[in-house]
Amino acid sequence: MKTASKDYKLLKKIKDEKFDVDQLHHYTLNLLVGNRDLQVSIVDNRDNRCLLVEDFILGNVDSYGNLIAVYEHIFDNHHLLKAGFWSSVKVGIKNNKFALVPVRLFSKDKLFDYLKFNCRVNKAHDELKYFRHLKADAVNSFAINKRLYNWLESLYPDRELGYIHQSSSLIEGVLAQLPNYPDDSIFIYVDRFKLHIITSRDKKLEYYNQFYIKQFADYIKYIMTVLKGLDRDQRTANVVLWGYVGKQSKHYNEFARYIKNISFGDRPKFLKFGYMFDELQDHHYFDLYNVHLCE
Repeated sequence: MKTASKDYKLLKKIKDEKFDVDQLHHYTLNLLVGNRDLQVSIVDNRDNRCLLVEDFILGNVDSYGNLIAVYEHIFDNHHLLKAGFWSSVKVGIKNNKFALVPVRLFSKDKLFDYLKFNCRVNKAHDELKYFRHLKADAVNSFAINKRLYNWLESLYPDRELGYIHQSSSLIEGVLAQLPNYPDDSIFIYVDRFKLHIITSRDKKLEYYNQFYIKQFADYIKYIMTVLKGLDRDQRTANVVLWGYVGKQSKHYNEFARYIKNISFGDRPKFLKFGYMFDELQDHHYFDLYNVHLCE
């Protein structure tokens, strides 16, 4: 357990000079929690200014007990994460336990039934949650491991935490940006170890799914499969790219071989960023930024 607790690395930290520890009651703490990484952002609710971004990569953990030990070590050695005076705390969950359900068919009493058709879920081990997408006319049902959920709840006993699934952050972020791109665009988010694809049709959500990447060729395989299934032409489709991919990276060069109209996406317009964030590429941390958008 001690070895596991040290098995992480801080990859990136950007802190705005306007951050004031005495103003935490005006700030929202946003967490994006996964089995292999953790991202943190802090936003001033008075002007929607992003004041902090941190990105941790975790080592391989083989149980939720070890995962929580890693998180405990990060939080115990962090000067802000265990503070109790936040205006609000939002938690985005990164896993494959989710199911999008049309609003007209949704009942909160049926969360387990929706999920069991899409993933492995266990009432004894999973906490079931849901998030309603007002713009998409859909509800996202999702599960959180109960040990992880109980640990998160213990951190902020005086706050009611807001939970969403990572997919909801991406969907809400894309829907907010639809006016900035051509009709019926295709949106790709390259995550660590996963690929997310979102499409729109007539300015509405058409499709979302995530794919686990085992080898590099899987990226193009899944993208081409989705394009074909949705009757999109790779020569004419407009594709927008966010995530952990550089402008001269192997990923981008490979995507550009197959897709003619591909470009990098912008940061969310609802957030403000100081000059110190200029060192981050605009298409990075799209899912983290949009956790704040989900109400």
